[in-house]
Amino acid sequence: MNKKTSIAIAGLGLMAQFHIPEILKQKDSTEVVVVCEPSRPVYEESRKLFLDAGVKPPPNEPDFNRMLSQYAENLEAVFIITPHVYHFDQAKASLETGLDVLLEKPMVMTPEEAQLLIDVTRKSGKLLVIAFQGSLSPQIRTAVKLLQSGALGKLQSISATVWQDWGEKTAGTWRQDPEMSGGGFLFDTGAHMLNTVADLAGEEFTEVSAWFRNNGRRVETQAAIIARLASEALVTLHATGDTIPSCNSEIFAYYSKAIIRSGIWGECLEIQYSGEESFSSVEFPDSQGVWEQFLAIRKGEMENSSPPEKGLRMACLYQAIKESALSGGIVVPVKNS
Repeated sequence: MNKKTSIAIAGLGLMAQFHIPEILKQKDSTEVVVVCEPSRPVYEESRKLFLDAGVKPPPNEPDFNRMLSQYAENLEAVFIITPHVYHFDQAKASLETGLDVLLEKPMVMTPEEAQLLIDVTRKSGKLLVIAFQGSLSPQIRTAVKLLQSGALGKLQSISATVWQDWGEKTAGTWRQDPEMSGGGFLFDTGAHMLNTVADLAGEEFTEVSAWFRNNGRRVETQAAIIARLASEALVTLHATGDTIPSCNSEIFAYYSKAIIRSGIWGECLEIQYSGEESFSSVEFPDSQGVWEQFLAIRKGEMENSSPPEKGLRMACLYQAIKESALSGGIVVPVKNS
């Protein structure tokens, strides 16, 4: 029988409520030893997820550093799902303690933090995976391999959209506090769009022109971006966090030999090759989410398709987009390191 991977989960808020049930489906391979959640009511609410799965709820240590000092000897990995502002310090401390890390997106707040965390990861010799569902999904990994093989031909352009009732859903939370979040809808849910489009491009962004609308909030809720890639292929990105109750996305990537349709989380993969009349779906086995893929990476069963370098790539792209939007849409070069 395979040994269970012993883990800690830091942060039990909105996204943890999504991830924990997926982790508990893998209770034969994972043991949640401890959680770290400063809010007692949030912790009590999360206990129900464990009880519903027939698992004894783990203890809660509200202080992250104290959790590491008290439990590190019994842990192998940490899943960090806390507000963005804490990502750098908590990931750094975990890696330096000798633990592997799965880190929610966006990886960190700035490109400078991203580069520092890459340095820490290399020095520690431990594993850092960013929880970009797109990069980790079999759908986007397959599309990237097809692109690299030449089967899709030369990239011509990409069009992507993401939408959600984010403005209303996150009202009054840290996600609309720029000091805690680092940005608005484009930096939060939209981070998946920036990352997956970059995967499907297979090359660097060179310049962007962007516009934001805050709709009375302290952070952007809507964004429209036009970008150019190193090959001069063109990209359009549209993000709206003010819409009817929903959360969805769509990506069309146009190559000289094919068209790909997917989504920012790798929800599907449809391909229409030259000479075909319509899209055909590429079928994949059911996935149990980013934790399943993290475990596969730890075991050496798949490559790390979402390393910290992708967190740096996304941070650099968002920084250029934000600079352009704050300057009235002027063209801004993307500094890719």
